[in-house]
Amino acid sequence: MPTPTEIKLHQQSRVMEVAFDDGRTFRLPYEYLRVFSPSAEVRGHGPGQEVLQVGKKEIEIRLVEPVGSYAIQPTFSDGHATGIYSWDYLYQLGVEQDSRWATYLKQMEASGKSR
Repeated sequence: MPTPTEIKLHQQSRVMEVAFDDGRTFRLPYEYLRVFSPSAEVRGHGPGQEVLQVGKKEIEIRLVEPVGSYAIQPTFSDGHATGIYSWDYLYQLGVEQDSRWATYLKQMEASGKSR
């Protein structure tokens, strides 16, 4: 899997820009990163235990800390700080961004909740 060569936080637009060594660059909105956090709080502890994240439209990233040489751990403005985003997962989020986001919006609509 590719590894990041640069990670930039764009606070005004609330986007994390991640450039990988294969030449691809992804612009991942903070809301998207928070909604798809790899933490147990969001994913649950098994299939069917996922928790739909609502009200994250204005979320910010306050801090990003490295985790070894394989991941980062952001701290979000709502206090969420338990998601460890491996390089593989960040890349996957970039590649699957459109389909994941469309699915999330359908789930929100079906639940009657808002971003």
